[in-house]
Amino acid sequence: MPSAIVSAPPAFATNISQDTTRVFTPRTHWCGTLTQAQLGQSLTLNGWVQVRRDLGGIVFIEIRDRTGLVQLVSDPQKNPSVHEKFSTLRSEDVITVTGVVSARPAETVNANLGTGTLEMYPDACQILSRSAVLPFGIDDDTDNVDEQLRLTYRYLDLRRPKLFKTLELRHRLAQAMRRHLNDNGFLEIETPVLVKATPEGARDYLVPSRVHPGHVYALPQSPQIFKQLLMLGGMERYYQLARCFRDEDLRSDRQPEFTQIDIEMSFINQDDVLALVEGLVQAMFLEATVSVSLPLKRMSWHDAMNNYGSDKPDMRYDLKFTDLTDLFAASEFQAFRGAVDAGGVVKALKVTGAASYSRKELDDLQHTAKQFGAKGLGYILYSPEEGAKSPILKFLSEAEQAAIVTETGAQPGDAVFFMADKLVKACTVLGRFRELFAKKHNLIDANRHELFWVVDFPMFDVDDDGTLSPNHHPFTSPRAQDVELLDTDPGKALALGYDLIYNGNELGGGSIRIHDKALQQHIFELLKLSPDDIDNKFGFLLRAFQYGVPPHGGLALGFDRMVALLSGAESIRDGIAFPKTNAAICPLTDAPAVPTDLQLAELHMGWKLPAPAKDGSVT
Repeated sequence: MPSAIVSAPPAFATNISQDTTRVFTPRTHWCGTLTQAQLGQSLTLNGWVQVRRDLGGIVFIEIRDRTGLVQLVSDPQKNPSVHEKFSTLRSEDVITVTGVVSARPAETVNANLGTGTLEMYPDACQILSRSAVLPFGIDDDTDNVDEQLRLTYRYLDLRRPKLFKTLELRHRLAQAMRRHLNDNGFLEIETPVLVKATPEGARDYLVPSRVHPGHVYALPQSPQIFKQLLMLGGMERYYQLARCFRDEDLRSDRQPEFTQIDIEMSFINQDDVLALVEGLVQAMFLEATVSVSLPLKRMSWHDAMNNYGSDKPDMRYDLKFTDLTDLFAASEFQAFRGAVDAGGVVKALKVTGAASYSRKELDDLQHTAKQFGAKGLGYILYSPEEGAKSPILKFLSEAEQAAIVTETGAQPGDAVFFMADKLVKACTVLGRFRELFAKKHNLIDANRHELFWVVDFPMFDVDDDGTLSPNHHPFTSPRAQDVELLDTDPGKALALGYDLIYNGNELGGGSIRIHDKALQQHIFELLKLSPDDIDNKFGFLLRAFQYGVPPHGGLALGFDRMVALLSGAESIRDGIAFPKTNAAICPLTDAPAVPTDLQLAELHMGWKLPAPAKDGSVT
């Protein structure tokens, strides 16, 4: 065997095995790919020791690489030199073995293992690296392992087959995306990471400039401005797997740095974008063995909110609202009548089987309603034994009670829940209860895939004082028929915006962009941006709009979220190789870290470092 490439330092020579200093024998086959076709062949395998079992002198080893496992056997009578080494192995030691593949005895066949009919009695074994005792087991059963611990040792966590399969799926989805877009004439183009801050709805991560004291770059929340400028530059069809950064409160589906599939097209309309993206997601979903039928259904934003209380409703179950606004327009029940008189609505949701709710469950619902921002949750229980029961029945006429049954279709055993408030508030709160009831009553079909578009979003969100803010972003174009509303009633204008919804999650969204300078200027003014603000934040875009702008639009798909949903992961962190925690911390590398005085001085930053506490932490 060849000598070592680099000699070990003398001080450590006594602690280093001769095996680890030799050039290892490269694999001829992957462990999990062996089949009956390899019987009788001499092969070399590389990998980690999954388990070691000593059964009366005969040692069984399962060796693992990223493709799977295969069983190795050592017998002091058949392969004594290998047996001596096998007797010293433990989990996660790294080895290479060479030997002939043989069939397992019938009584030892493992039907649950892809290579369960095969085994090898190696005639050579090289121990490449020893492992210390693991902080947790390398298997897929880590429910009881603290996530902080797993992320601290993420390189061990990544050895779990489940995580490998998720990252492998991520790779295949990315390749399918590139194939589809390349075949449709797109160019993959990178955009800058050090940019100027623009208002996009979240806080920016700022990077101080050493070269320009007192100035900062921002990390991009999205490539929005640059993708539009690429259209001005004549690229016509652009995409990238873009890294984006947002300094916001985190949840299981949020990360401070994330990846999106960013797409922009010129000389197109909304139908063109939707058709292109439908073909893209069909190709990508096929990599996860999910069949998508085209064209996808479309639902207006108003219908989504009015009927399901969400702009991303989960359509794997029914639970559709009933509008009872007209019924209570002249009611004596002031809790409902008052909402209608104030321009609001009364929404009802029938839940089958909820008539059996206990007093505690009903009290918990009231507490939850207040957490959701409502004053309470009205209800009527239709008990099969006792009939209708509710504190509000005494305020309702017999005609109103009968109409509720007729309109909602309530049957004995059902319950009807009510929410009365302004349209968006009432629908949003009842929509959250819709999700709660679906989970409580096991209504969600995990094998069902509901993928559709939500379209016709409002151009603006309108505060109580009439202040406008962009529902999507300020570059979204209004529908042609709604342009006049910008001067008369901008709150009623609808946008050429669209979101792709998958099983109650926003998979991505986009819009047709404004390509007229005067219209873009007008939108900025409606948002109460001063001339200085417009010039400072968007002057370079408006200047570019002087030189001929093609009609254009696009979309961004949340790649991390797509990977998590298609792999069945509970968090997008499982589909990211080295994610941050919910506190935006990397336990593996201890990022973020406190800068040194020298680093601060070089960046011309005058603030002083906080003094460390006695425990070494910095507050």
